[in-house]
Amino acid sequence: MICKYTDDDLLALSGIQHFAFCKRQWALIHIEKQWSENLRTVEGKQLHERVDNTDFFEARGGILTSRSVPLSSYVLGFYGISDIVELYAVEEGGIILNGRKGKWSPVPVEYKRGSPKIDIIDEVQLCAQAMCIEEMLNTNIDYGYIFYGETKHRTKVMFNEDLRSQVLDFSMQMHEMYEKQYTPKAMKGGKRCNACSLVNICLPKMGTKNLNVSDYIKNYIG
Repeated sequence: MICKYTDDDLLALSGIQHFAFCKRQWALIHIEKQWSENLRTVEGKQLHERVDNTDFFEARGGILTSRSVPLSSYVLGFYGISDIVELYAVEEGGIILNGRKGKWSPVPVEYKRGSPKIDIIDEVQLCAQAMCIEEMLNTNIDYGYIFYGETKHRTKVMFNEDLRSQVLDFSMQMHEMYEKQYTPKAMKGGKRCNACSLVNICLPKMGTKNLNVSDYIKNYIG
């Protein structure tokens, strides 16, 4: 694929999960630089702190494990970090590693604090990581894993064409919104909004209507 972006254009890869969850949330964080912690974000940060160790490299049997692997893609226009990349010894395909015999197939592993979701917000982030690795190493990756802290279980994610197309579509939308410095209006709140750490910054109860101060206070407090 054609590289469309330069170093100055790269956006945070982790933002694709925010974008898939809520475009306004992504814009508040990545365009307006707003952030607020809640229990979920703190627990998620603690989980990643236990995983992140840039000096960690383990060789066990036919699997090599490396943590906090830097990633970039000039096709997607992303930069970021993969929690873990496992490399499996393979007979065919794969890549050659300096100082290692044979060929190796990379598999990204992402750690999440919660449990598997009914939507694809976790899957698109993992797939974006895989697409970065493919571009960097000139290889193909068929699947990856998401480890969920609540279930203590890995979920296998297949990187099919639909998921890859969604990653490409999100990346284009993110760059277009970032270039325009556009933040979508707040929508009416719901359960998803109440769980968001930015609920008090986003103010979803305001909705999309132009309210005067008295109406706003009535709607927001009520």
